[in-house]
Amino acid sequence: MTADALFRLCNSVAMGGWLLLVVTGWSTRASRIISSLITGLLVPALLSGFYLVLILTHWSGHKGGFNSLSAVMLLFITDHWLVLAGWVHYLAFDLFIGSWQVRDARRNRVPFILVLPCLLLTFLFGPIGLLLYLLLAGLATRGQSVARSSGRRNLGETAGCFLSCHPEH
Repeated sequence: MTADALFRLCNSVAMGGWLLLVVTGWSTRASRIISSLITGLLVPALLSGFYLVLILTHWSGHKGGFNSLSAVMLLFITDHWLVLAGWVHYLAFDLFIGSWQVRDARRNRVPFILVLPCLLLTFLFGPIGLLLYLLLAGLATRGQSVARSSGRRNLGETAGCFLSCHPEH
């Protein structure tokens, strides 16, 4: 299979995961569990495994590296397979982060309609969507704790929860 064909396949798999994530955002418990397993574990793991194979089979002997911007550019312009590996890296991580955002929003009772723009930005621009979600979740949970003094997570606790990556099922 060519690098272009695998690129299309990986995009389709990731897009299916994103669609499932959006469609099951606040639906029944069963569909939330299924979407969490698929978008938060299975699809990112599948993409990560494929990334590993690409790196193991195409990494050695190429010019470039990670010690300067010029070296990174040289690394990625010399081989389609390494560009594919870089793209699969983005697909896996962005979907994983989007899935975490949905689980964290459920846990913190952030309205799903407010999470949707964060998911779109995470899909398109990764870290910008994550940043928007962290700000939104921080504001939402701060507002909840002020209103109810219930001890909901603040922005720092939300970020800490993200770092520990404990999915809610």
